[in-house]
Amino acid sequence: MIVEQWHLNVRISLIMNQYKIIGIMSGTSLDGVDIAFCIFNFENEKWSYQIVRSATYPYDAQWHQRLQTLETKTASEFAKTHADYGHYLGKLIAKFMADYGIKPDFIASHGHTIFHQTDKHFTTQIGDGAAISAETGLPVVCDFRSMDVALGGQGAPLVPIGDKLLFADYDYCLNLGGISNISYEKDTERIAFDICPVNMALNYLAKKINQHFDNKGDTARSGVVNMELLTELNNLPFYGSNPPKSLGKEWFLSSFLPVLEKSTIPVADKLRTVVEHIAFQIKQNVFQADDSKKLLLTGGGTLNSFLVERIKSNVAVEVCIPGIETINYKEALIFGFLGVLRMRQEINCLQSVTGAGCNNIGGAVYFSKPVKTTQ
Repeated sequence: MIVEQWHLNVRISLIMNQYKIIGIMSGTSLDGVDIAFCIFNFENEKWSYQIVRSATYPYDAQWHQRLQTLETKTASEFAKTHADYGHYLGKLIAKFMADYGIKPDFIASHGHTIFHQTDKHFTTQIGDGAAISAETGLPVVCDFRSMDVALGGQGAPLVPIGDKLLFADYDYCLNLGGISNISYEKDTERIAFDICPVNMALNYLAKKINQHFDNKGDTARSGVVNMELLTELNNLPFYGSNPPKSLGKEWFLSSFLPVLEKSTIPVADKLRTVVEHIAFQIKQNVFQADDSKKLLLTGGGTLNSFLVERIKSNVAVEVCIPGIETINYKEALIFGFLGVLRMRQEINCLQSVTGAGCNNIGGAVYFSKPVKTTQ
């Protein structure tokens, strides 16, 4: 019965023109869990979207510590955290749905990345989809990256298919999260890759002066650029490699952080130098663009006024900053969209972006009970 219902749901989903989805995202900066209830419409061979409701649930100290140190724990601790985190996400979603009176068709969850070592052919995002489904009673799509990595790809970035189909009015889409990434069209193909750390580095430094983050970049603004540190950061080997390429926490800890730590300059100067480093690396990747091109800027780093100023002064393109909901929830929105494409059995991961052996359909699907997909 369950198998028959599953196939019925797939057949229905293939002919639907509207989807009501909850997308969930937890980024490397560990700010919290972003949840967005979105409606996607497919008309005249084009997709459109609406973010209907959204909320961010900050991590408490216990969960922040647990996620931050999980890669050093035992296998049993890892497995338990994977399950516990799934139940935690499920409870957050259930609260979100109850608070706003929401009933989506299904849930699409990115999870939280613990390992991303594509040179060793694996990536891991925790947050057990079965546990999420058990807590909510809804179908869940998760584990979006593993198929691409199994096919020899980077498994990242995954957002570009959403950029291509939902944000086609922009020539460049730049996300400033824990790590910055960019996507754009080149010779009829979508190109995308990670650029450099952003909030992962800035928040790390802010904590040294007892701040969760550098509000509006004010501390960085008060510092001065240290050319020695800037040069050493810009000379890290990753920046000389060609796409496809992606970054993870492991690279930040092994390559970027040691350069920061050995410098003895004041924290304000480190923050100022890292901001300049970010702006420079972004410039390196949009240097051929001119003022006729549009760049969409989203992600938490967009709220850092000083960082945005430095980016604008380094690039020739028109920098477009959308409304606060798109800034904060674009990734949750797009992972919801990736879930839609997965349920429609359509490509949601691009070979031109990740370097995989082929375009592919990523995402594992969990059903806690037979369900009917609404139209």
